[in-house]
Amino acid sequence: MISVLVFFMTIAVIFWRPKGINEAWPAAIGAGIILLTGAVSSADILDILQKIGGASITIISTIIMAIILESFGFFHWSAARLVSLAKGSGYRLYWYIQLLCFSMTLLFNNDGSILITTPILILLLKNLRLKPHKQIPYLLTGALIATASSTPIGVSNIVNLISLKILHMTLYMQTAMMFIPSLLGLLFMSWLMYVVVKRKLPKRLPNSAYDVEQMFFTKNFHPLNGQLLVETKRQRTKFMLKILLFVFLIRCSLFVASFFSIPIEFVAVVGSLILLIWRWYYLRTNPIDILKKTPWHIFIFAFSMYVLIYGLHNSGLTELLVKICKPIVQQGLFEATFIMGGLISILSNLFNNHPALLIGTITLTKMDLDLITLKTMYLASIIGSDIGSLLLPIGTLASLIWMHILRKNKIKVKWKDFFSVSLIVVPLTVIITLFLLYNWIQIFFA
Repeated sequence: MISVLVFFMTIAVIFWRPKGINEAWPAAIGAGIILLTGAVSSADILDILQKIGGASITIISTIIMAIILESFGFFHWSAARLVSLAKGSGYRLYWYIQLLCFSMTLLFNNDGSILITTPILILLLKNLRLKPHKQIPYLLTGALIATASSTPIGVSNIVNLISLKILHMTLYMQTAMMFIPSLLGLLFMSWLMYVVVKRKLPKRLPNSAYDVEQMFFTKNFHPLNGQLLVETKRQRTKFMLKILLFVFLIRCSLFVASFFSIPIEFVAVVGSLILLIWRWYYLRTNPIDILKKTPWHIFIFAFSMYVLIYGLHNSGLTELLVKICKPIVQQGLFEATFIMGGLISILSNLFNNHPALLIGTITLTKMDLDLITLKTMYLASIIGSDIGSLLLPIGTLASLIWMHILRKNKIKVKWKDFFSVSLIVVPLTVIITLFLLYNWIQIFFA
């Protein structure tokens, strides 16, 4: 009961975040209490460190890449490109925002994507002088697709990586089984969101859009020291595309490393170091500022949450979940897929997707499942964790970060605005994606 009580108190403080407190602090305090009670053993702690170490290093390395992009002026360049590609159409702007948010999550991770795309969209929409009620549909749908886009590949979410480690499943195999069905699910999600918010989108962007594009393209100064980056639009675009190509190649290298059983964190660290040296050479800036901006608290948060989860596990929660799920799972793969996807969706919205997926993954290891059923149920739990968790704005760490950024910029998004999209889009997307996953597994892997 102590483990359960401490867990829910910790989650409540993480959701509340009094005075903007970093989520790592309540997690660390809760984990400290659990350790003092003896609910988690020293052997459990060593196991936790082994599981979260590589995943945390990989995620932090990709976030460092995202921070470096900002210092190169990527935010202003992206805003300019969005305006240019939209060609004055509010509807076209919606689709390019969806593409940007999806791409940033695949290139980095869901939290990094939110940190990149939300400031870009705020910068763009404010300079377009759209009214607040016209800005919210773009911001909301962009955040939803950015968070959900961590579904196709495990490396786009720290908790997905940790779960892969538990199940001894390679990143390559996870992507082979998951990429196509989840990509189709995300396309359905984008289309459905478009149908829901279309009447709220401006049909035509303000006449000032061209002026905004020119303003962004002429803001070619490094934000730290005011040095001129490039002289022309073409040079700037060419430079940005080189950086994105490099990040893409590093991303592909992670899958190659996983296929050959090379720890992917090594590749991620090398990639971020090369980009950091590139930045130092190009801008002549001390890399210390990047170290200050890097969210090192991710290590603390991941470790603390895992301690809390182990406390619940040792208190009998996973045994209870096994008793609930096993009779349904024994009915067949279809039932197993939907029970796991639905269960993790519910748990994610009750107390965040990080602990929900970790609890679900540990539960799977206790059910004596055949290999195909185990992998399918794990992938179904990813769908519940990354998409099903978006029913409430508190279901994921990424959405909490998104709301924090909006508050800092004095943008008010009410729960009513969130529910007007999520209550329709999220359940249908989860059902469709689980159905696609089940059929994909049946055709190619069963």
